[in-house]
Amino acid sequence: MAPTPRDPWLDNAKMGLVTLVVVGHLLALLPADGVGGHLYDFVYLWHMPAFVFLSGYLSRGFRYTPARLWQLVTTLLVPYVLFEGALGWFRINVGGEQLADLWADPHFPLWYLLAMVAWRLVTPLMRPLRGGVAVAVGICIAGGFLAGDWTRWLDAPRILGFLPFFVLGLKATPEALEWLRGRFPAAIGVATFAALWVVSGSLDQWAGRDYLYARPFALLDDPTSTAVLTRLLVLLAGVVGACAWLSVVPRVGGWFTRMGSATLVVYLFHGFVVKELEYLGFVAWAHDRPGPGLLAAVGIGVAVAMGLAAPPVRRVLERVVDPFDTAHRRLREAVQLTEVVQEQHQVSADAGLATSGR
Repeated sequence: MAPTPRDPWLDNAKMGLVTLVVVGHLLALLPADGVGGHLYDFVYLWHMPAFVFLSGYLSRGFRYTPARLWQLVTTLLVPYVLFEGALGWFRINVGGEQLADLWADPHFPLWYLLAMVAWRLVTPLMRPLRGGVAVAVGICIAGGFLAGDWTRWLDAPRILGFLPFFVLGLKATPEALEWLRGRFPAAIGVATFAALWVVSGSLDQWAGRDYLYARPFALLDDPTSTAVLTRLLVLLAGVVGACAWLSVVPRVGGWFTRMGSATLVVYLFHGFVVKELEYLGFVAWAHDRPGPGLLAAVGIGVAVAMGLAAPPVRRVLERVVDPFDTAHRRLREAVQLTEVVQEQHQVSADAGLATSGR
């Protein structure tokens, strides 16, 4: 069976979002009260919700089969163990940091791998469930009531907090998303982003950054009722922002589109660059120069994402990201080479017999 052709619209959306992930982590190094802080709040209102939504949409076919469950291990859990350890080693030996709870308390980019495992495991249950989105919202709110130091383990509150976006993706259909590809939805998307830019400028007044990370309510300063309502508002902002993003993403293919298959490579490797910039003094430099710091954060973020996703770089790094697939391909190539050599030997032997027969 021929592989299903990739949709350039989705690849453009994925590559744009993972680029924003890198840029967002660099914006986090800038002063929170400047333009960089405003841009950070604007991006974080919707870019991870959009990323989770697309992850859900692309996970609709997940089933409890041995092959799919093994795939969770090889493509998500193994990279988590490898890169959590590698980033921990980097922070200790290069940055001189002291770490605790390695692997139990995920690094800033790596919680998403554990989240994908959890979300895909509930996919066969949530996708056919009538009212599944409402159930996911209820789980999201219930996750806010988790308390205690253990809640940072595996970033459980954030996994529960972003579940509604994943379930929305599971429930979405190609026919429903088709509406977002028109010119009129694109105009609405631009207007939506303008509204979110205004709203994000006063984020501290009606929410706060902790809400963007789905922090437990016990860690917030608001009364419980206010925290619940605010979380619902942040969920709503994430949904409309995700729809706005899909409505403005180009639908044609190109060099940028071809990088859309390298999002995991970008996601896993960019954390080393972010930490290295911290060690080189980027934070102090950017705080003293807000304007150049903002330009540098955005420029470096885009350059890092593009560089990691570039085909020559991606082909090398994918061997580390998915070592099982690399080993399987090497084994298959070795078997094929052995078969070719054996066939050549057989041909030579047959030719020798024919010659001696004459």
